[in-house]
Amino acid sequence: MLETPVGWGVLFVLGTFTGVLAGLLGIGGGLLMVPALTVFGVPLIQATATSLIGVFLSAVSGSIRNLRAGELNWRVSVTLSLFGIVTAQVGAWLGDRLPDAGLSLAFAMLLLITIYLMRLRRRLLERQQRAELANPDLQPEPKQTQSYPKLGAVAGIGLLAGLLSGLFGVGGGVVMVPLQMLFLAETIKVAVRTSLGAIVAIAASGLAQHAWNGNVLWIPGLCLGLGGILGAQAGTRLLPRLPDRTVSLMFRLLLLALAAYMVIRAIER
Repeated sequence: MLETPVGWGVLFVLGTFTGVLAGLLGIGGGLLMVPALTVFGVPLIQATATSLIGVFLSAVSGSIRNLRAGELNWRVSVTLSLFGIVTAQVGAWLGDRLPDAGLSLAFAMLLLITIYLMRLRRRLLERQQRAELANPDLQPEPKQTQSYPKLGAVAGIGLLAGLLSGLFGVGGGVVMVPLQMLFLAETIKVAVRTSLGAIVAIAASGLAQHAWNGNVLWIPGLCLGLGGILGAQAGTRLLPRLPDRTVSLMFRLLLLALAAYMVIRAIER
């Protein structure tokens, strides 16, 4: 079916949908593309490789829009991706040596921990806001020592995101967004845009390796990618119009759904 015009149209629609999610939630889209491709009978390794075309193109599309609008901190994105590329290779090496069911359960736990981190970050922000309202004359602490710890935090997030990306086959945004909120004091919208920029390099690295191994189905992947370009443009334009609470709720619901899927997958194994 994937070699017919009907199949290409289905893949284009799928890519558009995942591209919207990529621009809106800061994820690479592969979390949806890979299982969808397996439904069409594509082997898992080829589905993973082929989806990276769509992940890469949609991330590029959304990041270009964010950069032109002056809404992308490209320095943080580049730092995240540089460290993430390195540890992604370590994660892929570990993934080959762990049982599938164990990886599925570990991934589900990762998603639940991510939800907790996001809720913790929101509580900290609300506590800070209440303190500022109660003490309007309270001065914020000086930030003269912030530059080095912040660089260290960015590097640490990139290293962890790359490791988990290689281990679980995710783009990295699902990990980077809440950690950026927690340790870099970024709002969810800023974190979404920064992680989407980092996904560009992470996806490109994985795609190059899979292409070298001959695992990429180029025509289906390009159909996904073209849809992803349009979807990412829509998602990044929609993001500024949504309240932070709405974006955060959508992100948590997505993580819950993925966690449930991974638990079911582990049980079936």
